[in-house]
Amino acid sequence: MDREAYLHLVSEIRYSKRLPDAKYLHKESLRSQSPALFGFLAIVAQAIKVSDDDWNIAKLHARDFKVSYLSYPAFYSESYPSLEQSIAVDLGLLTTKVTSYSDSKNPPILHRKELFIEPTNDCYDEFCSITREGEAAGLYETPFKIGFKDSWERLIKQKGYSLVNGRLVQVDVASDELSEDKIDRHLTAITRYELSSPFKCLAKHGYLNGNHSVFDYGCGKGDDLRELEAHGLNVGGWDPNFRPDTEQLESDIVNLGFVINVIENIDERIEAIQRAFALSKRLLVISAMIAGEATISKFAPYKDGILTSRNTFQRYYSQSELQDFIERTLEDDAIAVAPGIFYVFKDKLQEQEFLSNRHKRRQLWKQLTGDSDRKNVSAEMLFVTHKSLLDKFWMKCLELGRLPANDEFVCSSELREALGSHQKAFRILGQCVDTSDFARAQQMRKEDLLVYFALALFGKRKTYSDMPEAMKRDIRVFFDKYKSVIDEAKKLLFSLGDVSLINGLCNKAHEELPASHLNPGHSLIVHEKFVGLLPSALRIYVGCAAQLFGDLEDIDLVKIHITSGKVSFMNYEGFDSSPLPLLKERIKVKLRQQDVDFFEYTGCFTSPSLYWKSIYIDPSFPDYKKQVSFDHKLTAFSFVDSDREYGPHREELDRLLASEGKIIKGYRFYTA
Repeated sequence: MDREAYLHLVSEIRYSKRLPDAKYLHKESLRSQSPALFGFLAIVAQAIKVSDDDWNIAKLHARDFKVSYLSYPAFYSESYPSLEQSIAVDLGLLTTKVTSYSDSKNPPILHRKELFIEPTNDCYDEFCSITREGEAAGLYETPFKIGFKDSWERLIKQKGYSLVNGRLVQVDVASDELSEDKIDRHLTAITRYELSSPFKCLAKHGYLNGNHSVFDYGCGKGDDLRELEAHGLNVGGWDPNFRPDTEQLESDIVNLGFVINVIENIDERIEAIQRAFALSKRLLVISAMIAGEATISKFAPYKDGILTSRNTFQRYYSQSELQDFIERTLEDDAIAVAPGIFYVFKDKLQEQEFLSNRHKRRQLWKQLTGDSDRKNVSAEMLFVTHKSLLDKFWMKCLELGRLPANDEFVCSSELREALGSHQKAFRILGQCVDTSDFARAQQMRKEDLLVYFALALFGKRKTYSDMPEAMKRDIRVFFDKYKSVIDEAKKLLFSLGDVSLINGLCNKAHEELPASHLNPGHSLIVHEKFVGLLPSALRIYVGCAAQLFGDLEDIDLVKIHITSGKVSFMNYEGFDSSPLPLLKERIKVKLRQQDVDFFEYTGCFTSPSLYWKSIYIDPSFPDYKKQVSFDHKLTAFSFVDSDREYGPHREELDRLLASEGKIIKGYRFYTA
């Protein structure tokens, strides 16, 4: 069965629980209403080794070639059964994602069971009666609060009811039992003098260019809004403490910035995420505080977070924990763009464009240069006459690594009117100028595509069938078929487990890069600027690690561990301005465990200095010559082994230099 036949059969399903993008129904109802669709799902289930007992509810996607097999073992025996397991299947790619809730203390639960079966079912009237009870008790007034077991049971209690044998019974509840400890949430809002980090990420990725409406859900005192409004952007914001009366507007981009981490009630966190997602047309940005045990241990524990001295609540997350929470709440992919910052795309075409551009290298190509041996006078005349137009066309060819389609070149109509076609324009260029850069552009684009698809496979992300047209053209030109690029990407991805290959590639990269530091058999350290110059397999190695914590923005050095399957990302204070920058943050990503460790060098943790910075940079960096001179003079003191990655802390170095009658000022040594 192909995609079109599947979607047609789904559209004909009459009795089901309907959402905008999916239909849910019991498999008995599915068998009755659509034997062909039920038979197809049974075949798929057999192929992926899902037994008949592993599911009883089907989630049929109404727009994509996907299905989920859901297991609610107590569907008939409990009024509000819990989800035990979800198996999501992409029928186009035949990939699966299994999510188990068997050990969860707060699993998703099912309501309105009558919608999942046909009216002829013996239990239909009973299920309708259960739903009417809930409606009369006011349990369905706020849909965002009823999706998980804990919040559902708490809501029942707050409404003055309890569950007895699955039915609602009214009870007397003392008012103090319903009250929560008063937390001063409004004190968590801070005054900002520059854009917050989530908005900086949006700006970096081109989403604050004026083409998108923006809504800040939980905007605090509105400092981000004022800055964005000053730049003429279409923005709005709401906050329960500072802007409670403003309208919550549906917008292209919705920012939920550092909101969920200050909410002590987990149900309200879930509600905040779901409400913000409902408001977003294209993209939801979610951010929360990331911290390790060293930070958390300084505060008094409270619920699942900590209580500060100002009587405010903070829920610190790990990177993977935050991602899992978002994905479970929204049942959608969350893409890490920075520590504690995730993107969730509603527009899946835009998601693919974002992921593709994320690993696409930028090259400053040389302008067209003349060829002294011009043999075609006619072509030469056309080249001279239309040089400005051909220059623009040439740069677009280099950008794409192929000839652009008509809708990809803004001057296409003008070019075709003057020269006939894009193909003829390219032939004229080949006859008149040096076009050797084009082969390099082709190779770069092909490598970028392989990196993109390999990283998509690593992240188990859906490669959507409706991919951007430009990417479909890339696949046709560079790989002929979609299967070919996937096969090559898989081969590259699986090669990362070969330690000898990684070791050889690190040695090769060390020889070819403008600057790097190689610890033979152990690690390769490169500046973030040079990551795009690494061999494709190493770009994927680093990209897989970055995918777990975010972009390399604010990262200075990247350390590829050759044997342990780890990648470390280091951020230094004063990397571009100091001869001995101080390590501010180190992020170690363990690829085999898919886990992230954050190390912040603040407070009682002394920041190590980076020695021999000149081995990591080249003449394109500011103060390169000064750094080379500084490092050369430092070797004369023999305080630091030039073959070692680390040396004494800065205070210790200053003390040692003082014993020699020297002090450091800027990049120079002076007599004390």
